Amino acid sequence: MPTSQPDASDPSEDRTTPDALLHARTGTDVSPEDVVLASGMDLTPHNLEWARRKLAAEGPAALDKLLP
Repeated sequence: MPTSQPDASDPSEDRTTPDALLHARTGTDVSPEDVVLASGMDLTPHNLEWARRKLAAEGPAALDKLLP
């Protein structure tokens, strides 16, 4: 008689990826285009200028703040 085993597809809290590992930045420079796209906006001159100001004020952490 087979024994019951938990379904392997059920998520488990001990297998959850910590938030600190979910960020996608690779250590390279962050561009205004990266910030605009991470925010879900279109690449327009207005949005790129917003991203430039955000990067100037917050540095590369601006991208981290936009990502989950």
